[in-house]
Amino acid sequence: MTRYVALLRGINVGGVRIKMADLAALFTDLGFGNVRTVLASGNVLFDADDTAVDLKRSIERALTDRFGYDAYVFVHPQSYLSAVADAYPFDEHVDGQHAYAVFVADESVLGELAALTDTLDPAVERIAVGDGVVYWEVEKGETIGSVFGKKIGASRFKAVTTNRNLRTVRKLCESPI
Repeated sequence: MTRYVALLRGINVGGVRIKMADLAALFTDLGFGNVRTVLASGNVLFDADDTAVDLKRSIERALTDRFGYDAYVFVHPQSYLSAVADAYPFDEHVDGQHAYAVFVADESVLGELAALTDTLDPAVERIAVGDGVVYWEVEKGETIGSVFGKKIGASRFKAVTTNRNLRTVRKLCESPI
C-alpha cells in the first residue's frame, strides 16, 4: 500500500466548487484507504495499491462523472512531494516572496517553461527546474502578472500543470500516514 497525494487542478478557485467532504467521499467510494483532504484547494491524501497512472485515470473519470467538469489530477506518492519540498533551491522564507512548486506532467512543457529562465526579471521572479517540477520564487503581488505567472496560466497548460505554494507541499508531506 502506498500513501499518495492527489493534486486537483482548478477547483474552488474558479467556477468549479467541490466541498471537501464530497471530495473525500468520492475517494472513499473509489475504494481508497485513509482518505484525508488538506485545505480547500483540491489536495487529497489516500492509500492505494494501484500505480499513479492508473489512479490518475480513475480519479479523473470519477470526478468528471460525479461533479460534471473536465478534471485534471496529478497523483504522486507522498514521498515524492517530500523530495520536491526538500529540493527547493531558493530560500523559502524571504519576506515579500512566495515559494511555489509547479508540477508538470509533460516533459516538453517542462522544457518550454525552463527556457524562460533567462527572460525573467530576477528582482521579480526566479525559476529552477527539478524532477517533474519547476520551482518558482515570485514577489508577492506579482504571481498572476509576472512573466512566468502569465505563462503557466495559459489555458493550454491546464491539463499538464498545477502549482502549490511550498507551505502546502510541506503540509501534505507532514500529514500522518
